[in-house]
Amino acid sequence: MIRIQFHGAAGEVTGSAYLVETPRSRVLVDFGMFQGGEHKAEFNRLPESLDVTRLDAVLVTHAHLDHCGRLPLLTRAGYSGPIYCTEATSELTALILRDSAKVQAQDIERLNRKRQRADEPPLAPLYGAADVEKTVSLFRQTPYDRPVQVAPDVHARFVEAGHLLGSASIQLRIDRNGEHRCLAFSGDLGPRGAPILKDAVGFHKADAVMLESTYGDRDHKPLADTVLEFERIVREAVERKGKILVPTFAVGRAQLLLYLLAVMFRNKAIPKFPIHVDSPMALEASRIYLKHLDLFDEDFQQMQRQRPLLEDLDTVRASPTADDSKALNNCPGPCMILAGAGMCTAGRILHHFKQNLWKPETTVIIVGFQGEGTLGRQLVEGASQVNIMGEKIAVKARVHTLGGFSAHAGQSDLLRWFEPLARCEPEVILTHGEAKGREPLARLIEERHGLKARKPMHGDELVL
Repeated sequence: MIRIQFHGAAGEVTGSAYLVETPRSRVLVDFGMFQGGEHKAEFNRLPESLDVTRLDAVLVTHAHLDHCGRLPLLTRAGYSGPIYCTEATSELTALILRDSAKVQAQDIERLNRKRQRADEPPLAPLYGAADVEKTVSLFRQTPYDRPVQVAPDVHARFVEAGHLLGSASIQLRIDRNGEHRCLAFSGDLGPRGAPILKDAVGFHKADAVMLESTYGDRDHKPLADTVLEFERIVREAVERKGKILVPTFAVGRAQLLLYLLAVMFRNKAIPKFPIHVDSPMALEASRIYLKHLDLFDEDFQQMQRQRPLLEDLDTVRASPTADDSKALNNCPGPCMILAGAGMCTAGRILHHFKQNLWKPETTVIIVGFQGEGTLGRQLVEGASQVNIMGEKIAVKARVHTLGGFSAHAGQSDLLRWFEPLARCEPEVILTHGEAKGREPLARLIEERHGLKARKPMHGDELVL
């Protein structure tokens, strides 16, 4: 008997965490942070039912915070076993967790000053730098497509997911009395044909499949059309001499945008203009990306061989410090500012929004999924006024949403990835999606393959 407990990303798109319990082992796949709205904070803890002393292993699909952000809670509670992930994921996860601890420390210090003035007891961050370093020390780098034993009766195989540098889908083979069962975890899947990364690789065998459903209700706009729209928006913004604010995931999306801008500059599709990377993490992530050119697709490598892309990005400026970031308030347009956080839940982008959202000449380009309850979702849905750091800010900027840049597979690519597995008639379990994403995907899977998908909620347990 195999049990799966869902400790996140069940009925929503953040907090991925799946506990797999076999007769001999307990393996945790991902342990991500919940994001989007204050009510999510109550879930960013160690579940009472999760006994870390009984865990044999932890597996991480990729480095985004909603898949790795709670890992230090495990080590803080006494976990000292291995954490398996690909080499690139280990490097990027270390970067993201260190930044998370730093941001938490800054936020809690600011909050506790307010609490002190209100004569309220201080709060503590979820974890600190020491917890992160202990977590990083447990990483075990795992190559693609090579089974590794992670627990007494469990072997894991990581394959390319095409979502982020180092991202993986994971197949677990659970052995018992000479027979075995297979579980497949899609992780977050990338769209086919996306720039930079190779396409996702699927599986051909599984008794149960945990399939993400972020965009299970629709396909994205074709990338070529999105790039043309991006060019048009940028060109018009440059002509207005305004600032272009792009809330950017520092790992993945920032590198994609810089690549596309380099291509545009090289092809003279748009004139060069100042680009400010207002994110120390994005700068470090870019360095890590360049260490792993073997993971990039052939188009990228061919351009790099012709001429280093950095030569096309000579107008890019780094803003590593807070003072550098503040100085951008006085920077005249036209210019582009790439700043985190990608869902506008924290980070430097909030300060730039506060300074510029109310200006008609400002352009905002949303290039990633915005979770329910986030500031980014409010902008996407056309809010005329938002609250930023306790202050009401009018939204007079032009807000554009470019869903074609999404790092998530759309409906057709999700179904294409699942199709080889459908022949096994596995249990289908849709996760990492809100109702609007997984309900349509469930209907299509049933119509095409006769398989009824299960849709667990947070805290549910399934027995296979």
